[in-house]
Amino acid sequence: MKKETPWVAGIPFALTLCGLPHPGTAQPLQTLSPVVVTAPTLDEPLVVRTDPKAPRQPLPAHDGADFLKSIPGFSVIRKGGTDGDPVLRGFSGSRLGILLDGQEIYGGCGGRMDPPTAYVYPESYDRVTVLKGPQSVRYGAGQSAGVVLFERDTPRMTHFGWKANGSLTLGRFGRNDQMADVQVGGPQGYVRAGGTRAQANDYHDGDGNRVHSEYLRWSSHAAIGLTPDDHTRIELSAALSDGRAAYADRGMDGAKFRRENVSLLFERKRLSGLVEAVDARLYYNYVDHVMDNYTLRTPGKMYMASNPDRRTSGGRFSATLRPVDAWKLVLGGDTRQDVHRLRSGKGTSASAATDGYRDAAWVEDARFEQYGLFAESTWDLSDTRRLISGARLDWHTARDKRPASASATAGQSDKRSLPSGFARYEQDYGADATWYAGLGHAERFPDYWERMKGSPAGGNSAFLSTRPEKTTQLDAGTRWRHDTVSLSASAFYGQIDDYILINWDRGITRNVDATVMGGELEGTWQFTPAWQAVSSLAYVYGRNRSDHKPLAQQPPLEVRLGLNYAQGPYSAGMLWRLVAAQHRYDLGSGGIVANGKDIGPTGGFGVLSLNAGWRPNKTVLLTAGVDNVLNKTYAEHLSKSGADIPGNVSFANTRINEPGRVFWLKVQVALD
Repeated sequence: MKKETPWVAGIPFALTLCGLPHPGTAQPLQTLSPVVVTAPTLDEPLVVRTDPKAPRQPLPAHDGADFLKSIPGFSVIRKGGTDGDPVLRGFSGSRLGILLDGQEIYGGCGGRMDPPTAYVYPESYDRVTVLKGPQSVRYGAGQSAGVVLFERDTPRMTHFGWKANGSLTLGRFGRNDQMADVQVGGPQGYVRAGGTRAQANDYHDGDGNRVHSEYLRWSSHAAIGLTPDDHTRIELSAALSDGRAAYADRGMDGAKFRRENVSLLFERKRLSGLVEAVDARLYYNYVDHVMDNYTLRTPGKMYMASNPDRRTSGGRFSATLRPVDAWKLVLGGDTRQDVHRLRSGKGTSASAATDGYRDAAWVEDARFEQYGLFAESTWDLSDTRRLISGARLDWHTARDKRPASASATAGQSDKRSLPSGFARYEQDYGADATWYAGLGHAERFPDYWERMKGSPAGGNSAFLSTRPEKTTQLDAGTRWRHDTVSLSASAFYGQIDDYILINWDRGITRNVDATVMGGELEGTWQFTPAWQAVSSLAYVYGRNRSDHKPLAQQPPLEVRLGLNYAQGPYSAGMLWRLVAAQHRYDLGSGGIVANGKDIGPTGGFGVLSLNAGWRPNKTVLLTAGVDNVLNKTYAEHLSKSGADIPGNVSFANTRINEPGRVFWLKVQVALD
């Protein structure tokens, strides 16, 4: 295994502090904002927008799930150093839509080594938007928890030129990330390209125990765009990524995470008085994933490898209409075709196992198709009152392509027509305040992972026995700003018929009825020009009504308290993350992450982190921090149980501990 980089024990703060100008010198051109320790309060009802390039604590994220956990309401099902599964308000998997530049992608691994967020390096995107609850119909089918949009913005350039930005992140346990993005062009078009690389060694927990968690990931993207006028954009883009990752929770590691993507986008605005905008996108995604027990660990007597892949192609079209000034109507449709295949190999050596899967024939095990139509309306009832509503209808087909020897439902299909919709009322009060209430309904088609388990009746296939999940949820809340104080509160209450629950101890998928409720509370107080206090609270309660017990895999109460200082070119801050004990669980039950099940109660914990920053000029930003200052040993409630891995402490039958004290330094450069 790689050794820890020796310099990281204390140098980041020294690097940050050395060479600071004398207090009497002139201030730089740009004032430094504080490091993000919790996402900003809601921009609008149920919508959070945040800048993924802004420095943040804990240690700047290397994947999408790691980034999202800084937003109140999000948790992560942890399995070591990377590739956790994001959870919003207790909902995970296909209940939460993840769109990369408007495209839905799905991982290939049957055990969820590679959720969609595993293919995201957040800082390579320009904006991340979270839509909470079933309160939109524009971004896909069945997304009962909400939607996360990772987006790149490429506005038209007014004259020929270029701009670039990049970053370097270094930290304890061998953390070493690089990111670069360059755009060149003029009024008629542009070329944009970028790349990322993220690496870390095995980390140690607070007690000094090594956790099998090293990883190396890289990604690249490129786009060519035509912008003949201010209202038109045509863009052809492509992306390619790969990597490897070690996991402390299972008997195999990820040896390959190759993703290939091609997308064609057309946007046109201000076509007429009626047609405000049209946009269309076609895309193709291919994921080629390899897992084995010999690339990143010492195997037993048998070398094993598995190679699933997944091809997803689709498209989306929408038109934004303005029949009258007070009414905006978005009409559109989307479609998706999805094919999953698998091959494997084993032998008494690494070469035998590798040659075994490479020489094996691909076996298709499932195929999915979806077609949907949607309409979403915003009606301004007055200057202070709005009614937002939407409806969509989706036609789904799933085909069991497994052989008869592996599935009792081999060759059969499941076809459904599923509706979704919502209506929300919003009203402004005061100079900068809004309250809202909305009712949403989403029907979700069972996904690949849920269908591949056994049925409650004792058969070896839940492909046809698993019914669509139906969520009806009330969302309500308010946001308020006045002078130096801002507050937002959101609450939800939902009834879920045919909630899809996996019992990992029995290996079955079943439907139950459930109730969920909870919410988020966020606030900021700028109590002096230089000092700001921030706080957030998130809580979820879920109950399995069918079995009269708690709903599995629900995160505990979490509170974040932050204190930020920003004056001229300098900033400093602290984050105190407090997580309550969780005594509500359902042993053996959970979601689609392999063995992502409740294994018992957890105690509460608190983790303290510190940061500092310096902007010597408008081009360069340096930030540094130390996470888990007190070197606490702790594990998240939503954590996988570990596996026995030679050379590492065993977390078998218990949760995987999180990293101990981590020092980090980040340098960002922006040129334009």
